[in-house]
Amino acid sequence: MNARMLHFSFARCSWIVGCVWVLTNITLAQPTSSLQAAAPQVQASPVPDFTKARLLVQQGKIDEAISQLQALQMDAPETKGLDLELGTAYYKKSDFPKAIEYLKKASAEDPRNGEAMQLLGLSDYLGGHPADAIPLLEKVQGWYPRANVDAAYILGICYIQTKNYPQARAAFARMFDVGPDSAASYMFTARMLLRQEFDPIAEEYAQKAAALNPKLPLVHFLLGELYLYKSRVPEAIAEFQKELSINPGHAATYYKLADAYSRIQKFEDAERVLQRSIWLDATSTGPFILMGKIFEKKGEFELAVRSLQRAASMDPNNPTTHHLLGQAYRDMGKKEEAESEFKLAEQLQTQQDSRP
Repeated sequence: MNARMLHFSFARCSWIVGCVWVLTNITLAQPTSSLQAAAPQVQASPVPDFTKARLLVQQGKIDEAISQLQALQMDAPETKGLDLELGTAYYKKSDFPKAIEYLKKASAEDPRNGEAMQLLGLSDYLGGHPADAIPLLEKVQGWYPRANVDAAYILGICYIQTKNYPQARAAFARMFDVGPDSAASYMFTARMLLRQEFDPIAEEYAQKAAALNPKLPLVHFLLGELYLYKSRVPEAIAEFQKELSINPGHAATYYKLADAYSRIQKFEDAERVLQRSIWLDATSTGPFILMGKIFEKKGEFELAVRSLQRAASMDPNNPTTHHLLGQAYRDMGKKEEAESEFKLAEQLQTQQDSRP
């Protein structure tokens, strides 16, 4: 075979081998493509839409929202986020044992879910388990809107209820951006303690605040309120007077001082400082009600009625105002007006008592 024919044979063989390689690869590729086309496409699970249930909760139709979420639970029990939605709905319903049940599951499903953890802590607190709430709320001290409450405040209250007063003070200091050992932190904690009826500790903390900073605004007002609450009237008067020497424009101090004077029947002094309270702030009903009581005790019934009518126009649903009006009318001999006011006061009180 000459060189030309040899070259042609070699080229032909190369062409045949190349064709075989291409066909082989096409043939081998076809089953893979066919399998891909035949195999079902794996899609990501759809994100559950809880919009309707959340809207029902916002509208106060909580039982309807729970029913809808429970139906979803029956159909797809593994739906992501369902336990949080159910826990939130039960939280809104104030069914805290049920809320705790679902929120525990939600927290276990996603330990990094701050909202689930916060709502669980709040449910523990509201369900009467402040000690269980503390470690959860310590981790999440922000504020998630669906909680409807600031978790940092509740954490401080949990510390109070478990009698961990230093930690309560630290929590309230963080809330108000003051130092944990400052006079202000002691005053804020004393206010919360008084609100929770921890009177002896409240007095101790308020006195500590006054010792640290005797000119701290409102610290003597707080001590005065505390002493007035305990019917220690002379001490209350002394503290209110100290507050006015520091903070002479505080309307509420004049009002509370007037209340203290009226309790020891110093009606002239009470009327004098109460008028100052009204001059400073004419938007509060308390001073007008107290003024009406003072005028009534002094026998100045027309002035009492005028003051109480002003309070009633500001807050027509206060049963105390209408009861005092009834007394004033009765003392004036206006029986029909008195009976009308007494009847209205009783109706308003019944309505208040029937509220959950």
